[in-house]
This record gives sequence, C-alpha cells and structure tokens, in this order.
Amino acid sequence: MNFTGKEEHDFPLDEASKWTANYRKKNPDAKKGHAFGEQAIKKLLSQKHCVGMRIYYALDEKGGQQLIVVGVDKSGNDLYEGLIAERSIDCPPICGANNPLNS
Repeated sequence: MNFTGKEEHDFPLDEASKWTANYRKKNPDAKKGHAFGEQAIKKLLSQKHCVGMRIYYALDEKGGQQLIVVGVDKSGNDLYEGLIAERSIDCPPICGANNPLNS
C-alpha cells in the first residue's frame, strides 16, 4: 500500500469518547494522553519525502508511557534518520479543560 498523505482519518466524537472512556476505565492510573507542539509536528511533516507520521508506544527508563513519533514516506517506511519526536506533554498533569475525550 502506498501512502499519499490524504488518507481519511476522520473519527466521530461519540465513538472517540467511548474509546477513551474504555481505556480510562481499564487503566485508571495511566496517562490519558500526550500533546506535541505545533513546531515539532510541522518540522516532522516538512521533511523530504514525508507524507504522514507513525506513532510508536514506548516506555521510558522509569517505566512511564511515552510516544515516539516519526515521519513516514509514501511506501510506509519510517524516516528514522530524520526528526524523531518525543518529549510530549503528559496528561495528567496537563490535560486541558474537561471534555468528552479526557473526563
């Protein structure tokens, strides 16, 4: 499968809310999410041949949940020699206002 960068990923809020609630019920003490800044995402997506991104689940040296974000080319290959993003902003403690996805 080739990636174009125009794949459909829209997802309805009611289903997203149910899925995130399912996760929180099963993992009440786990992080709810991670946020990345605009600059990092734009830099990642602006790499040569990048048409999207892949997010890997990871555990840091303390066993904490993390995400590793890497660009992907049209063949679905990771652009691992380019920017690799991490250092996300964890939720909690920084989750924003209560909404259907986090509460």
